[in-house]
Amino acid sequence: MLGLPPTTQTLLIINVLAYLLQTQIGDAMVYWLALWPIGSGLFEPWQVLTYGFLHGGIAHLAFNMFGLMMFGAELERVWGPRRFLAFYLISVLFAALAQLAVTVTTDGLYPTVGASGGLFGLLVGFAMLFPNRRITPLIPPIPMPAWLFVTLYGVIELGLGVSGTASGIAHFAHLGGLVGGWLTIRYWRGQIPFGTRR
Repeated sequence: MLGLPPTTQTLLIINVLAYLLQTQIGDAMVYWLALWPIGSGLFEPWQVLTYGFLHGGIAHLAFNMFGLMMFGAELERVWGPRRFLAFYLISVLFAALAQLAVTVTTDGLYPTVGASGGLFGLLVGFAMLFPNRRITPLIPPIPMPAWLFVTLYGVIELGLGVSGTASGIAHFAHLGGLVGGWLTIRYWRGQIPFGTRR
């Protein structure tokens, strides 16, 4: 923890504290802070950000925080705290918008929680800044460049989302975070669709 940049460290602490509160308060936090579908009657505007600090269990929390440490720390060291935080929150927001759009079309009435949308933004950010950095996923344990790892992960998420496989996982929120991160970097670089500078 002490070796992590300040914003990455703060996000980790907030997520862990929020989870500990969740274990004590339970349904009240989910009721107010999780991302509810617009048609549920429980949706509130602040939920497009607050849902990203709640988690569905200790494994969910641990996986997301591991990703935040692994990829977020690298990006914060390059961008600095302010730009990194903006990037992370934009990814969380895009993930929420994607999830809301999906639940409108499917009439889903379940809440969404988790930092996964922000994590997917960090993944694509890492791949765009360090495309040839080697990553070894757990399954399969084969080293591959970051750009390939994130591309394959995105294709798998899209396939799972379209097929409805692994229900209970917000695949389109993950993709929304990925797209939000990609668009943000394109915007910062002045690249299409925001400009033509390379």
